[in-house]
Parts: sequence; C-alpha cells; structure tokens
Amino acid sequence: MAESTLDLRHAPKDRAYAQLRAHMIGVLAGIDDDIAGMATMAALLHHSFAHLWTGFYRVVGPGLLRVGPYQGTVGCLEIEFGRGVCGTAAAERRTIVVADVERFAGHITCDPRSKSEIVVPVYDRGGALIAVLDVDSTRRAAFDQQDAAGLEQIVRWFAGEGRG
Repeated sequence: MAESTLDLRHAPKDRAYAQLRAHMIGVLAGIDDDIAGMATMAALLHHSFAHLWTGFYRVVGPGLLRVGPYQGTVGCLEIEFGRGVCGTAAAERRTIVVADVERFAGHITCDPRSKSEIVVPVYDRGGALIAVLDVDSTRRAAFDQQDAAGLEQIVRWFAGEGRG
C-alpha cells in the first residue's frame, strides 16, 4: 500500500507537487468518493509540507461553505461566499495567494499563528464548484504561483483527472 506520507519540505516545488500528485493518485486508486479524496489529500498535503492547516471547505448551499476534511487546529465551521480568503476564492472562482494574511481585508482568523494562505477552487466532473482547498502557513509569503499551479493540478482529481 502507498498510504505513507512523503517529506517534501525541501524539494523544489515543481518536483514536489508532481511527486505528491503521483503518490496521491496511487493512494486513491479505485476510490470514487469525494470525502475520502478530500480527507486523503488533506493528510498527504499537510504532512508532506508540514503546513499549519490544510483542508477543504465544501459548498453546502447557495453562497455557503462548511468545513470538510482537514488537518490542523479547529477551523471555522462555516464561511459565506465573499468573506475571508476562502469565501472570496469561492465567489470569484479563482485561486488566491495571500503573502501576509494581516494585509488581506476581511481575513478570518481561525488560528492566530497563520501568516500566509492559499485557497484553490475545487470543481467536479461537470465543472461545478464543490469546495475550496485552504492551506495556511506559519511563515509569511510561504506560497507562490508554483504552489498555485501544483495545488490546482492536484485538485483536478475531483474533476476526473487521474481518477478511476
């Protein structure tokens, strides 16, 4: 079984995300369950990069996100579209990289140790927004466009890429 996590903290980001995606696809082989996928991805991402918080906020109604599978301290339970980084990413349907959360107007502080954040929209096979992937770091400017590209590729699993 390929359930072990990788240590990718010191690898070049392009190689790290490619290796993680391949590992994740192996772990999730034969699984066609979004919640199991979210739980597995959150664990693999969180432990491979030693992030502060890694998880999903699922779309549960018009304009509403609810915390889904995650790793880390207790997250916000619900976030309205347009609020904070997660709600903004959901409303605008785009990846948002925040180098310093204190400079993001309307940032929602779930854990005061969070200094930077990246949020990636997650789409299903039909192109509907089903969640956002939220990753927080204790370091400022921890995320960049390489992280955005790597995470966007990883969450394409929900749209059917690499999924059985």
